[in-house]
Amino acid sequence: MGSLIRGFDLTNSSASSSETINQGARVLRFRRALRPWLKPKIIMGGCLVFLLIFMGVLAPILSPFDPNLQNLSNTLQAPQWWGGDNFLGTDHVGRDILSRIFYGARISLVIAGTVVVISGVIGVGLGAISGYFAGRTDFFIQKLVEVVWAFPPLLLAIAVLAFFGQGLWILIAALVAQRWIPYCRVSRGQALSLRTRDFVDAARSLGASDTRIVVKHILPNLMQAAMVIGTFAMATAIISEASLSFLGLGVPPEIPTWGSMLADGRAYISTSWWLALFPGLCIFFTVLGINLLGDGMRDIFDPRLKRSGSGVG
Repeated sequence: MGSLIRGFDLTNSSASSSETINQGARVLRFRRALRPWLKPKIIMGGCLVFLLIFMGVLAPILSPFDPNLQNLSNTLQAPQWWGGDNFLGTDHVGRDILSRIFYGARISLVIAGTVVVISGVIGVGLGAISGYFAGRTDFFIQKLVEVVWAFPPLLLAIAVLAFFGQGLWILIAALVAQRWIPYCRVSRGQALSLRTRDFVDAARSLGASDTRIVVKHILPNLMQAAMVIGTFAMATAIISEASLSFLGLGVPPEIPTWGSMLADGRAYISTSWWLALFPGLCIFFTVLGINLLGDGMRDIFDPRLKRSGSGVG
């Protein structure tokens, strides 16, 4: 009886030790997976991007006033840091700058996010098809890329807006017109390499159709590169939207954007510096944060940087 009890205790002890070892291994794997994401530029970029999302999502709650509310008796008020109603001042028609910045963050977030998603779907899809099927399909898609890429991006967007008029979705379409090309080029290069891999040949030998191979085997392997391209595309979309709004070709005037705020402050730059300074700083720090995050993600996902030792530390 005693030997049975001792054997039972030994079994429980070994099971407990094995569970402890497995738990420790899981914690170690988690730490190793988390370590690359704790680099300073990723943390700083992530915080700035989170701030943009926070401002955009909670704009109706954070804004002290309606962004389009005009008060002609309270125009061009300087920032009131202590005790005032207008923390960042007012513009030339008495609208609250802080409220317009919050709502401008929402517009920038919606436009940039939508442009990145639509451009990614079009670019990655065409790139995968071009690289996998090669031949005439690749030839025609790459000629399309060359024709579209021949136009200066801002000039093409201006032409689209001048032809179709102003509007949120027209602006998004104008920005998408060329933003899909980087996705397409990178995805094509990767698809050309993936189509000769063993797992693709194995799927083909098992009777998988070309559509199934592209969807199940090619596209999933293109997602990491697409995520990195998407971060940089988001930054360029925000800058392009601000540039078009500054020129008066963005969204309708009643929608507050950082670019239109810069345009409004241009005439008062020598006397009312806050009109252009605060939206300009928002654009600067937003683009900086997105670029830092994208640069950090590239270091993590690029296998060449990992092999050379300059990527994940």
